[in-house]
Amino acid sequence: MAGQLDNALHLAEQAMADGADILDIGGESSRPGAAAVSLQEELDRVMPIVEVLAQASVPLSIDTIKPEVMRAAARAGAAIVNDINALRQPGAVEAVAESDVGICLMHMQGEPRTMQSAPHYDDVVTEVADFLRQRSDILRTAGVAPERILLDPGFGFGKTLAHNAALFAALPDLGRLGYPLLVGVSRKSMLGQITNQPVDQRLAASVAAAVLAAQRGAAILRVHDVAATRDALRVMAVLDKNS
Repeated sequence: MAGQLDNALHLAEQAMADGADILDIGGESSRPGAAAVSLQEELDRVMPIVEVLAQASVPLSIDTIKPEVMRAAARAGAAIVNDINALRQPGAVEAVAESDVGICLMHMQGEPRTMQSAPHYDDVVTEVADFLRQRSDILRTAGVAPERILLDPGFGFGKTLAHNAALFAALPDLGRLGYPLLVGVSRKSMLGQITNQPVDQRLAASVAAAVLAAQRGAAILRVHDVAATRDALRVMAVLDKNS
């Protein structure tokens, strides 16, 4: 466990040195086919890291679907709850409503173990937008201020390449729901389908997608390659006067 903590802290320090604005900490994989993790195992994985990094100057995001982990991380100093399940677990809405953390609501069809098994939509953009609107309305009803809410279309979470492409084109429309958008496409299989590159050779594709997402209104980009992405965004800011 000590070795895992040291490795996680090293990665966090590198991300901060590269210019990350937020560190996203998660103890349960959400990749397609990923197995579930018990509550205690997830707490054991993430809480030592959160407790150490809470002393840093960079805000922490806790990537979890479990209300107990949300509460523990918020008490330890996490600033954002990033929930791929959009607070649908019993008690999750209450867990964040009683705190002052920011909340990222993500759309996912199905669950990680099965979500890429023939996902289907009649109209992916409308259905994702309606889902995110409904979940944000539930938070507002629970007393959560609108400035605490972020929305994530959930690229790759129960979606084909065609679904992802349609959602990407519709980012400006999703932005009109009234909340900042978080986009995470870094190294994802959708980029592998486009480029025919394995996951460790998708840097160029990931940076290109990040720039396009920013141009379409994404407020937060969830990336692996922080330094390269920041350089690309700096170039965009100077050379693309319409951004």
